[in-house]
Amino acid sequence: MKKSSPISVCLFPAAGYGTRFLPVTKAMPKEMLPVLTKPLIQYGVEEAMDAGMNTMAIVTGRGKRAIEDHFDVSYELEHQIKGTSKEKMLADIRHIIDKCTFSYTRQVQMKGLGHAILTGETLIGDQPFAVILADDLCVNDDEGVLTQMVELYKKYQCSIVAIEEIDPSQTDKYGVIAGEEIEPGIYRVSTMVEKPSPEDAPTNMAIIGRYILTPDIFNIIRTTKPGKGGEIQITDALMEQAKSGNVIAYKFRGKRYDCGSIDGYVQATIELYEKGKRQ
Repeated sequence: MKKSSPISVCLFPAAGYGTRFLPVTKAMPKEMLPVLTKPLIQYGVEEAMDAGMNTMAIVTGRGKRAIEDHFDVSYELEHQIKGTSKEKMLADIRHIIDKCTFSYTRQVQMKGLGHAILTGETLIGDQPFAVILADDLCVNDDEGVLTQMVELYKKYQCSIVAIEEIDPSQTDKYGVIAGEEIEPGIYRVSTMVEKPSPEDAPTNMAIIGRYILTPDIFNIIRTTKPGKGGEIQITDALMEQAKSGNVIAYKFRGKRYDCGSIDGYVQATIELYEKGKRQ
């Protein structure tokens, strides 16, 4: 039986250009890149569903219609394969379509992750919500990362970021946190820095693409000035919450694949293929 969740909405910022995968992302959203037979964003939606969420709020941009089409019924295709052995191949996506509500809004200008999350406010309203960055593909044989974070939210009732230890030389690619360890693998965040150089990084604990955010984050983002790269960074907004002790960082159980990079994408494809053969 699925656990009840205090969070019903998951936000997917999906307006980015995916320039690291050009030319394929010239006409195809990076969130629709397939790992085996499923696009990246479907893995994220399934993770959110497993965590008890049934409303998916997606922030898109120009050229992202394929995402909307994927999470919709394709009557022509279903008619063509009805009664054949291929019909069962659509079972997973039909289950998602039947169980979830999808809503969309557009981020007209790319002004950073903080701005993308603020763009989604009209889809979220005044309630806590989760955020998944689809190009961080997380797998776990036990509970999914978001399920783990929802359980933490029930206890701490504040914003939560998922973290993992990275090679210190890679800190300039991530938001990096420092804080007091209040339980094994759980930190009360005192410092958050966006993409610090290795010599300036407070630790090697990096934020990955899983968040639970409280709704006051929207007003904080509204007053957050552009930071690293001239963009509105969610890290800077979360730092304001952290000043009041209202941000927890969590070393999750499971494995993350950085599918925003070619190396991570290929690794995910190979390892999930090998895992599927063993099952």
